[in-house]
Amino acid sequence: MRAVYVSVAALAVTLAVTSGMQARATAQKPDPDRKVAGGGITAPGWMGTADGTGKVEEAKLVFADGKYTITTGPAINYWNPANVAKGDYMVKATFTEPNYMNLNDHPHPYGIFIGGNDLGTPDASLLYCAPYGTGTVIVRGFGGTTDGKVVTFRMNGRGAPAPSVAKAEKGKSVTQEVMWTVKGDRAECSINGAVVAGYTKAELVGPGKLKSLDGVYGIRAAHNVEVIVSGLEKK
Repeated sequence: MRAVYVSVAALAVTLAVTSGMQARATAQKPDPDRKVAGGGITAPGWMGTADGTGKVEEAKLVFADGKYTITTGPAINYWNPANVAKGDYMVKATFTEPNYMNLNDHPHPYGIFIGGNDLGTPDASLLYCAPYGTGTVIVRGFGGTTDGKVVTFRMNGRGAPAPSVAKAEKGKSVTQEVMWTVKGDRAECSINGAVVAGYTKAELVGPGKLKSLDGVYGIRAAHNVEVIVSGLEKK
């Protein structure tokens, strides 16, 4: 009887561990990119590049009444080649997700990128700062390609806590103001008026990272989100 008891207990533990592993695997499994009906870019002068095998036509960028409405689709970078920032500068915009998580079952970020060079080519480099509606922010960049693979670099891990980032409730509206400030050899990202990350030029520029802090600035949006961007400006 004791042997049977031990066997049953062991089986129970095994099932519990297996169930936990399966639950974690399910939770970590990425949701597939949606394909947005009537996708493409209708903002005059703007261009885009989707991540991976995604296509620009599978996401949508619309400009109307001074605002950009973005619906993704694949994760994507949008920019206007005329929007160039050099030397000391500030770039900011306000991002409003009117219906938080309406296209996904977990939070996805969006924000501003700077230092865009060779955009639209395999050698593209840029750095973005993008808040989630969870009180966290990600600072991440693209640094060209190596052996045919896109090089990415993360400056603060994934979803680092930042007290100034607004927290959202599913189905409600959430607004985040994102700003990059470059002065001298330092670049800082602020969310809702507070600095959440800062780096020296030496940390950001080099092989597999940015070519320069000078370059095109634009908008970064993760996949399966809908966000309205207003007040995009450079000073």
